[in-house]
Parts: sequence; structure tokens; C-alpha cells
Amino acid sequence: MLSTFRNFAAMETIIFLVRHGETVDNARQIMQGQTQGELNEKGRAQAQTVARRMAAETVDAVVSSDLRRAVQTAEIIAVQHGLPVLTTPLLRERDWGSFTGRYIPDLQGETWPDDIESEETLLSRACSFLLYITATYPGKRVVAVGHGITNKAILAVYAGCTMREVQRMMNAEVRILSLSAERAVSLDARISTATAASAAASAE
Repeated sequence: MLSTFRNFAAMETIIFLVRHGETVDNARQIMQGQTQGELNEKGRAQAQTVARRMAAETVDAVVSSDLRRAVQTAEIIAVQHGLPVLTTPLLRERDWGSFTGRYIPDLQGETWPDDIESEETLLSRACSFLLYITATYPGKRVVAVGHGITNKAILAVYAGCTMREVQRMMNAEVRILSLSAERAVSLDARISTATAASAAASAE
């Protein structure tokens, strides 16, 4: 039984991490946050390009943020493989609180409001996503469509680095991760320890 669990844990899930295509508000430089968003013509073309490039790949599942702009991108990719799109709020974009809906260049130099989702919470959510994917799809190949900042958090957790060290993902860009459930658990333990230490330091 133990050896069976070890074999299961060691099975690596391949994640094709995708950022959604360009949206109407991306083009207008509006902070979308957890608003739904809508792909524009360029964004739909970008998603079609990703779909064509991935048509020859073996894909076992397509998972998306539950925000419209990500679902639209995922649906264009999924149709090539005859798969449904499954959604999860774990992939939602960062909640930008009072900054949501604002013109991004106007935000430079402004004090961040308290209602923005903290980096610690975002990293914890990113880790929960990796735990969910590796536990649900061990040894499978999964397309996961998310958002710029959320994907950056996922990549930071995966690489064991800060978010600032992760190169920004462009619209419809794809990056490939390979991760076992066993390693995802170890990443979760590290993030939980770091978050607890940060909370303790803040309380002093």
C-alpha cells in the first residue's frame, strides 16, 4: 500500500500554464482584477494561435479561472481536444480592491489601499491550485488558463523564488510546469511556514 502511494505521489502532472488573450480592458489599460473581462478581436486571435500550436499535444483536461476572459480563452483551446472547460476560483486574478476599474497609469505613486489581496494570500492560493491540480490529475497533461499576476504567483511558488523574480507573462503566452503531488505538498509546507513567520513578524 505504501509503495503504491509513493508511485502515485511521484507521478508528475504536466501543466500548460496559459495567460488569457488580450481583453477590451487590457487594451484600454484598465485594472480588471476579478471583474469578468471580455476578449477583444486580438485576444480571440491570440487564443486561436495557442489552440493551433497545442492541437498536436496530448491534453487530458482543460482548467480555467472562472472569470469570463479566461474561460473564453480556455474554450477556444479545449475545442481542439474535444474537452470541456472546468473552472476554479483558485485561478482568479488578484483582487485589486479599490484599484479595480482604474486607469493603470494613474495608479503609479498612489498608496495601495488595504482592500487589495495580499501577496501572502495570493501565494497561498497559488499553492492551493498546484495541490489541487497534482492531486486531481496525477500523471496527466493539463491546460490551465489564468491571469497575469495569478500565473506569476504560481510560477514563483513552483520555482521557489519571489514574484518579482518571475518574468511577466504576456497575453496568450504558455509556460510548461512539471510537478508531482509529493513536491506540491512540500511547496505548500514551505509557503505555510513563510506566511506564518511573516504574520508573526507583523504582530511584533
